[in-house]
Amino acid sequence: MSVNIDSRVVTPGSDDFVDEAWQLKEEINRQEGVLKQRYDFFTDAYRRSKVHCYLQEGELVGFAAVRRDGYVLFLAVTRECRGEGIGKRLVARVAEDHDTITCHARTSNENALRFYEHLGFEIKRRIDNYYEDGGDAYYLKLGSDVGITDRISDLVRR
Repeated sequence: MSVNIDSRVVTPGSDDFVDEAWQLKEEINRQEGVLKQRYDFFTDAYRRSKVHCYLQEGELVGFAAVRRDGYVLFLAVTRECRGEGIGKRLVARVAEDHDTITCHARTSNENALRFYEHLGFEIKRRIDNYYEDGGDAYYLKLGSDVGITDRISDLVRR
């Protein structure tokens, strides 16, 4: 990962980086057709979450918004910074606070599914018509039964 990457934590109730996170999410939506949440839903969920942010030269390049129970509401990394370990590091930050991490991913989002599988997430179930637009989702889990902290630490060191 680049030397000039800075990490920040946004606590629940804060608007810090919410607009930048929305713009990053929307850019990914335009490019890849995923992360299709409505603005009000996104900003409300963001403000209720603990958000781990990575910035490069002051610009948001990745974030993970996480509920208190370890459920990842949003995970996004700019296309330009993918492959630099930012996504893994975001998940590792979440793992520091939780024994299990869960999330949903579109069944059609092959990039996300490969990423989560690489980290050791397991598909627990498929949910038809999960998203507002009728898209299907997988419910994924990375749990304490697989030694989450050790597994993520190993991945980040690679």
